[in-house]
Amino acid sequence: MMRAAILAVLAALLPVFAVAQDEAPLRSLATADETRGWEAVGRIDIGDRGFCTGALIAPDIVLTAAHCIFDQKSRQAIEPSEFRFLAGWRNGRAAAYRGVRRAVAHPDYIYEGRDRIDRVPYDIAFLELDQPIRLPSIRPFNVGPDPLAGDAVGIVSYALDRSDAPSIQDLCRVLGNEPGMTILSCDVDFGSSGAPVFEMIDGEPKIVSVVSAKAEMGGKKVALGSEMERPLEELRAAYAANAGTFQKVAPAGGSHVFGQSAGGSAKFVRP
Repeated sequence: MMRAAILAVLAALLPVFAVAQDEAPLRSLATADETRGWEAVGRIDIGDRGFCTGALIAPDIVLTAAHCIFDQKSRQAIEPSEFRFLAGWRNGRAAAYRGVRRAVAHPDYIYEGRDRIDRVPYDIAFLELDQPIRLPSIRPFNVGPDPLAGDAVGIVSYALDRSDAPSIQDLCRVLGNEPGMTILSCDVDFGSSGAPVFEMIDGEPKIVSVVSAKAEMGGKKVALGSEMERPLEELRAAYAANAGTFQKVAPAGGSHVFGQSAGGSAKFVRP
């Protein structure tokens, strides 16, 4: 039922693609200058299983997708010691390296395979680092409200064919919303799971969704992301109940800069 409902929604949204001419292509953040300001996004290596994408929302907390912390074959939670967070990973080096001491999924998330669309609304998790990252160049991101259909957003992610440096899509669109889920035109692939979706709010980029899955409709790629507001509060409560507390994050600095596209829509530009 859920899959049929989502496919129906995606079909209804197909005309949006025809008018979304201001979207930007992915581009690699291959140099130190291009990466500056995005170092809090990193690659999450999972033993020899592969990797996901994640972003710091506190000095010791990485926000990612819940399905990243489960083994596809056994469907059991992966040992935290197998995770490694590589903040700002680029060309064989990271701005900071950290292990993980604890992984906490949303309390309603049940891993039943990566193709379960009905799991998307709960597909968020925290990785608690073994040591906080407190470097001036790596500033955790704040979280914003759920985006609305038509909103301009951006995404920073890693993927299988671009695992050595992050890529940014300066401008993609929210195509629609389902309960607990955001449907996006952003370009994602395997490895992009857990990637932060940003929207410019009050002069700073805030995380408004987390990439859960990719889909295709009418030959067009779409991404499915979890909504943030209620699920994130529920995840915070689950984390706190297990003796975890969030460390205070300093206000965001001015390293992230956004501009206006010719059509007047907010879009990402190089920090």
